Amino acid sequence: MSLGDESGYGSGSGRTDDGYSTIGGTRQTRTRLPDGEDGDGYSTPRRPARSSRSLVTVVGVVVLLIAAIAFANMGGGGGDGSGGSGNGGSKPDSSSTAATGTKPVTGKNGSIPSGFAHDEQGAQSAASNFAVALGSVGMFKKDSRHEIVNTIYTAEAAAKLRDPQDSAYSAGFLGKLGLDPDGNAPQGSTFVSRTIPVGTKLEAFEGDTAKVAVWYTGLIGMSGPESTDPVSTSWKTWTVQLSWTSDGWRAVSDTQKDGPAPVPGDVAASSSDEISKAIEEYGGFTYAR
Repeated sequence: MSLGDESGYGSGSGRTDDGYSTIGGTRQTRTRLPDGEDGDGYSTPRRPARSSRSLVTVVGVVVLLIAAIAFANMGGGGGDGSGGSGNGGSKPDSSSTAATGTKPVTGKNGSIPSGFAHDEQGAQSAASNFAVALGSVGMFKKDSRHEIVNTIYTAEAAAKLRDPQDSAYSAGFLGKLGLDPDGNAPQGSTFVSRTIPVGTKLEAFEGDTAKVAVWYTGLIGMSGPESTDPVSTSWKTWTVQLSWTSDGWRAVSDTQKDGPAPVPGDVAASSSDEISKAIEEYGGFTYAR
């Protein structure tokens, strides 16, 4: 959900890390059946870092941008991105990592699931689905970006985010990603930006406020015959401060950090055509705690 150092934005205590966000948590999400939304469990093996891909490190573009701007423009207040457990480092019990069994929401606000419960489970489910939306290709086009931000953040937070975000998603920045000024990929190419939550951790809950960390892997890059920035994966932790409003859970502020990242597997990288086909064929999920 956002840019790295090249963007010039930082979190409350300095610049945010490059890449997508994730959380190493004691509580996990469970995945529901596909509902046709963007986002999937498909991923490519991690590629070795190359200076040419610094491209804002191909920046896990969405998560860090959102987190950095949100924190910088709201004076902090969100999670500190530490991903630390609220139990003093003690080993979690089995219930903290098990699915709740609660049915997923059926409502939607635009393309984003809505109607999450006013409880701990609902806050974690909301945070997971917010991470997916903020990591989507819709963030690279002005109209859809505004719609996503207005849906996820409180009215006050969204108002402070819009102008800085529009400046950050400049024609120059989009061009580095291989997109035109309107956020469109070249003909014959597919721009990929997805986040796939792996788990959630409730760091704080006080009725109308919650602090949730979301651990997820991200896919980002350009898939196409002329692409110099192939789709790669990254692992991050996104920590968001939520507030209960008349419209349900909304984000107030957020931060992120690298990892936890597993050892890359030995599966050979797929071709550009295979990646493009998978992105077109595989829909996304509604994530529920």
